[in-house]
Amino acid sequence: MKGLKSGLVFAFALAFVPGAAAAQAIALQQPLPVGEQANFVVVEKHAHRLILYDRGEVLRAYRISLGYGGLGPKHHEGDGRTPEGLYRIDGRNPDSLYHLALHINYPSPRDVAVARAHGEKPGGSIMIHGVPNDASNVLAQAYNRVDWTAGCISVSDRAIEEIWRLVPDGTPIDIMP
Repeated sequence: MKGLKSGLVFAFALAFVPGAAAAQAIALQQPLPVGEQANFVVVEKHAHRLILYDRGEVLRAYRISLGYGGLGPKHHEGDGRTPEGLYRIDGRNPDSLYHLALHINYPSPRDVAVARAHGEKPGGSIMIHGVPNDASNVLAQAYNRVDWTAGCISVSDRAIEEIWRLVPDGTPIDIMP
């Protein structure tokens, strides 16, 4: 919890740095023709980037925020890290506490085995989501510039609206270091 609090304080402070939002923003492309969808999602944790692909072609790329626990792989519940590996989008929550949420089918059997080998629980409820619904515009911009989640992948509200539309349930997602 301490890491989350300090991350949020840092995020709030960044919101007042002139030009920071412009320097960090990723321009969104024009909307795709109706009917096109992503068939693969890649998360590059080190680059803080989520990329949507359709048959090997990049459709969109987004700036992401990750878990407050650092860039290493998730080992157990409560470590504040975002998992790594090949998963699937297996559901969606339009009524999330965060602006829309796509559920990732973490933990895999391997994730469960690793956590159990260390006497821990693997955790769950890993999502791609927007910022908290109660965030002001200034605070929402700050959330998009620091790692603050408990292990999820966060994007701007505008980005999650596009991702929600373009990524069907069942889509594979490769979360890379």
